[in-house]
Amino acid sequence: VFQSHEEDDRKVRRREKNRVAAQRSRKKQTQKADKLHEEYESLEQENTSLKREIGKLTDEMKHLSEVLKDHEKICPLLHCTMNFVTVPRPDALTSCLPR
Repeated sequence: VFQSHEEDDRKVRRREKNRVAAQRSRKKQTQKADKLHEEYESLEQENTSLKREIGKLTDEMKHLSEVLKDHEKICPLLHCTMNFVTVPRPDALTSCLPR
């Protein structure tokens, strides 16, 4: 009878210890899932922000390309034969500019 009571106590302690360990494990798993969810949310926000920035930069690039294309049509320096001189002279640029 005494040995049976002692075994029962050991089983109860072991079950309690196992229950506490299982609770700790579930809590740790929940915390890990929460942390991953927070990281996911943060990365989603950063991704949205970067996509917005890409859109703005793409628009700016299109605008600047159009400005450059329009400028190239009227730029006297691009049409000047002096641009092909290998040694630049100080008066080369001024000779290309309209007077």
